[in-house]
Amino acid sequence: MATTRSTKSSETPATKRPRGFAAMDPATQRRIASEGGKASHESGRGHRFTSEEARAAGRKGGQASRSRNGQAGAAS
Repeated sequence: MATTRSTKSSETPATKRPRGFAAMDPATQRRIASEGGKASHESGRGHRFTSEEARAAGRKGGQASRSRNGQAGAAS
C-alpha cells in the first residue's frame, strides 16, 4: 500500500522571519535585557565583575575567537 505525500516543492518557500526577541526593535531588547540584569543583581545572583576581571574576560574571549578562525598567530 503506497502512500503519497503532497510536497510544497512547487511552491515558493516562505522567507524566514525573525521571531520573539529577534523580531523586537533594539530599544525594546535593551529595555528587557536591562530589567533582567537588574532583577538578577537585586536577587543576589548577578556576578559583579571588577574592571580587571572584565578586561581579562574580554581578552580571553577575543583570543578564543581568533584561534577558532584560524588566525591564532595574528596580532591584535
